[in-house]
Amino acid sequence: MVHTRQNQSTLSKSQKKRFVDAVLAVKRTGRYDEFVRTHIDFYTGDGDGGLRVAHMAPSFFPWHRAFLLEFERALQRVDPSVTVPYWDWTVDRTPGASLWGADFLGGNGRRSDRRVTTGPFAAAHGAWTVKEAVTDGDFLMRDFGRPQDPVQLPGKDELAAAMQEPVYDAAPYNSLAPAGFRNKLEGWPVRRGDRTWYNHNRVHRWVSGHMLGAGSVNDPVFWLHHAFVDLCWSRWRERHPDAAPYLPATPPGIGDSQRHRVLALDETMPPWDTPVRAMLDHRSLYRYA
Repeated sequence: MVHTRQNQSTLSKSQKKRFVDAVLAVKRTGRYDEFVRTHIDFYTGDGDGGLRVAHMAPSFFPWHRAFLLEFERALQRVDPSVTVPYWDWTVDRTPGASLWGADFLGGNGRRSDRRVTTGPFAAAHGAWTVKEAVTDGDFLMRDFGRPQDPVQLPGKDELAAAMQEPVYDAAPYNSLAPAGFRNKLEGWPVRRGDRTWYNHNRVHRWVSGHMLGAGSVNDPVFWLHHAFVDLCWSRWRERHPDAAPYLPATPPGIGDSQRHRVLALDETMPPWDTPVRAMLDHRSLYRYA
């Protein structure tokens, strides 16, 4: 059955509670921490050896689509009515936005230790102990806007610049790809050593705390952020119907630095053994409101 993912700003009080209750139920079973560990295990960078599938690679979008679907199905085993909402960070751009309410995801961390003290995921409630990628403490941390090194959420113009890219991805298919929608939306600096981040990456940096780095799944806002990233991919395909839906179409050849490091269209993504091609179209699974 096709279900609908909504903008978080349109959720009713009941829908918010159902989503939160399902997330907490998945956490209680230990399954949530397995999702955190999966993301950590597959967060491989340009400078690391081996295959890259989750980040800095063409499979960034299909891998996270499969990851989101697996999480959504875990929630629906608790409550079939629940779907993952999306956060349009070009619109809801302040700490006062509805998703940060005490009845939903809770707010910013306190200045002294970045500890989240409001909402259902605050450590004081005893239901959200961080067990993977523990840093300064086992409590959820946020640091909106990184006051010590200020950053703003991406705006409509920045997202539009990525959406205008006419090709899906471009060689060398990593964080330094000079063109292509994937790298412009994923948001890596255009030059090594540059401190400017864009779109998807800048959202992680704005939330900060646990949203920085491979353990970002520790913050439930991860799922709302990536649902919007997934929606942007869907919209890009609608706007560029004649573009190749995924590149590279065939594996990089002998002598190519990306050989065995990135996936081609008909190769399969670990850990699910799911073909990239199977994740190109979501319309038989879910839609966006």
